[in-house]
This record gives sequence, structure tokens and C-alpha cells, in this order.
Amino acid sequence: MSDVVPIKLACLDLAGTTVGDIAMVERAFAEAIATQGIVPGTGAYARAMVHVHRSRGCPKIDVFRGIFPDNEAQAQAANLTFERSYEGALDRAGLVPMPGVIEVLDKLRGSGLRLALITGFSRVTLSRVLSVLGWHDKIDLAICPEDAGGRGRPWPDMILHAILRLGIEDVRQVAVIGDSESDMLCGRRAGASVVAGVMTGVHSRERLLKGGATHILDSIADFPGLILSEDLSRQQMGATDR
Repeated sequence: MSDVVPIKLACLDLAGTTVGDIAMVERAFAEAIATQGIVPGTGAYARAMVHVHRSRGCPKIDVFRGIFPDNEAQAQAANLTFERSYEGALDRAGLVPMPGVIEVLDKLRGSGLRLALITGFSRVTLSRVLSVLGWHDKIDLAICPEDAGGRGRPWPDMILHAILRLGIEDVRQVAVIGDSESDMLCGRRAGASVVAGVMTGVHSRERLLKGGATHILDSIADFPGLILSEDLSRQQMGATDR
């Protein structure tokens, strides 16, 4: 008898997974720390951007707290600048969905899955992103750290919030997809059966596996074929070979 638990909820990361805005995010971080005296060409700037890269997927305010550990006011000021910079870039350039992502969302919804977007953006920024994308009719929830008591990735709270909100009975009925180590940690800590890392974002295959990825995919376009498979358990056993 098969012990495969069917997937009923897919939690999808935004930047680097469903939308291709990595450069916009990094520019916004650079502009934000520059307002606090950390400018390109300095050692402090290089160290700060290494921290930004390492912390991708985490709440933006937590990233700034890591850069300015002894100054909450600086962290908050940088975070505000980040939001203004990123939202300004949205107004100028919009957002480009990853290739095939609309088809992926439609296929998953058409198969009866519930869909939740998971992000480290604030609620204000997330609302602006959703307005630009126009995906309100394609997803069930869009969750930011504020929805989960302020705890974003790598903690599991946002995924658990989605499970509770959408009435999912078993954490094993959840599949997670993202491009960062913190996405993988979040999914594993939440108990998801599938924690898929994609190679379209910021972190390497090695970083994704280190975070606990059960599968490595070239892009989100491969996600439906994975989680809608009738033989998911066999695929999971061979996860690190993908």
C-alpha cells in the first residue's frame, strides 16, 4: 500500500522563483545602505552586500538589523528607504514573471491545490507587488512576516500560518518552492513533504541542499510535474540526484 500523502498546498516564494526581480532588490538594498553611509567601493559596503546575499529570503528588516546590529533606528531608516526604492522601481519597470509561471499557477489551481505566495517583503510592499502582478485571482493567500507575528524565514511560521488559514490537515500535504537557503530551511522546519530549490535565483545548488532541499529544479516550470506526480515518494528518495 502506498503511503504517499497528496499535496494540497503549494507555498511559492516571490523574488527569484515566481518573478525575476533580483537585480531590483539588490539595487534597493544598495541604495538603502548608502543612505546610512555605507557606499560602494568600501569594505563596509562589500561586507554588507555579502550579508544581503547570504540573508536572501529573510525579512528585509531583519537583514538591515544584521547590517546595523547596534542601531535599530538605522535599520528602520534603511528599511524604509529600501521599500521606497523598490516600489519606485516597480512603478518605472514593473515586474516580469518567470517563464511559464502563469501556466504553473493555473495548472496547480486547476488540479485543486491551494496556493500561497510567501515573501520577506513588508505588507505595504507586498500589496504593491500584488497590484503590479494582478495575481489576486490566481492565488489563495499572499503572506509576509507581519502575518506570522513578525517571524519570517528561516522560521516556519509563514507556512504554518498558511496551513491554518487554508485548513490543511497535515503538514506533509505541503510543498514549498524557493531559490534561497532560508526558503529551504523554512520548508523543512514546517514539515513540508516537498521542499524544492530552483536554480533561477540567488543561491547555488549546494546552498539549497545545505538548507534541506528535497529536490533541485531548473525552474518553477518543473514544479507541477513534481508535486502532481502519482509516485512522489519515489522521487523524494532520489531527491539529491535531481
